[in-house]
Amino acid sequence: MDIPILSPRQEWACPNCPAVDVTTEARPHTRMHACAGMSGLTAPMLPRAEVEERRVKVTAKVREDYVGRDIVDYDENGRPIMAVETEYEDGHTDLAVHAPCINVEVNQ
Repeated sequence: MDIPILSPRQEWACPNCPAVDVTTEARPHTRMHACAGMSGLTAPMLPRAEVEERRVKVTAKVREDYVGRDIVDYDENGRPIMAVETEYEDGHTDLAVHAPCINVEVNQ
């Protein structure tokens, strides 16, 4: 017997590329993907209905601090990216931060 509440189905889509997916996870979650429309940056997928109705916008935020020798993500124009921001129709936003990896040399 299949009880719908125990096997939820969430359809996901991306507003910047043709990627679509389906998950059946009961716990709260967000589907992330390497977005072709954002040069492979890791970006969230959003509920398909919101994307189809154009109620959301996903953009990359440029890192404005010193990069140094940190390992960071870059966009197609060579700009360092610090986060991917999702803007919703009602004005609230979500932020997926791309934390850099710091390189440290230790001489003993």
